[in-house]
Amino acid sequence: MILSASRRTDIPACYSDWFFNRVKAGFALVRNPFFPVRISRVSLAPEDVDCIVFWTKNPAPMLGRLGELERAGLPFYFQFTLTPYGGGLERSLPPKREIVETFRRLSRAVGPERVVWRYDPVICTPELTPAWHLRQFARLCGALEGCTRECVFSFLDLYAKTRRNTAGLGLHPVPPAVMEHVAAGFAETAARHGLTLRACCESIDLARYGIRPGACIDAEKIESITGRPLRLRRDRGQRPGCNCAESVDIGAYDTCRNGCVYCYATDPRRAAGRAARHDPRSPLLDGRPP
Repeated sequence: MILSASRRTDIPACYSDWFFNRVKAGFALVRNPFFPVRISRVSLAPEDVDCIVFWTKNPAPMLGRLGELERAGLPFYFQFTLTPYGGGLERSLPPKREIVETFRRLSRAVGPERVVWRYDPVICTPELTPAWHLRQFARLCGALEGCTRECVFSFLDLYAKTRRNTAGLGLHPVPPAVMEHVAAGFAETAARHGLTLRACCESIDLARYGIRPGACIDAEKIESITGRPLRLRRDRGQRPGCNCAESVDIGAYDTCRNGCVYCYATDPRRAAGRAARHDPRSPLLDGRPP
């Protein structure tokens, strides 16, 4: 089993203590996101977990405890999102210089192969132009050189929560011609810095720029990390174009406190209340079981 922690919320940034309590207990309880009264028990025992995939914008609260996972025999890697956006779009994150340093510290601790950089999503506005993105991407490539081997990017998708959260900001889908222009520039810069560039769930073919579709829950990477072949099926429950392997997610929607206005997983009107119900001693991330 591959454990996803988590597409639904930033567990390393917001719920690190809860996660390590669940590792110690050997299990977590997870609500069905569509039928919250249905609760499943998910094993965190090493004999049941092949690999953990962390999704985060700020793993700093977890850095000092990663040795616990190593000692428990739980392989893992990180999907680390680092964008150039400021507080207008990412309202509760630390300053970017701190996040860059956290990225470097994480890479030193676990190795660059286990830290995948996500430049995601690419948002274009009259201020956030393609030229601006090309400059910012080059700057971050320089700052992270040697700290990762791979960068995954994607363009903004306007999910229902994203539309609601960004109403009034004038965000629009990125036109295909702009996608190609940005992708070509990203590919050239990534190559100069020794990075493999992948695209996440994009509808256009970017192979002419040397960009292949990526997989966040990456079967090939997981086999490399674990050192053994695994029979991993593609996850049919994800959106069209997703190449991720099947996984079990232990997060909860509407609980992330990062404050990213473009987020597909969080409604800020609900997030504060649900986060307030969190108890790090509970087997559930969101509240306590009945």
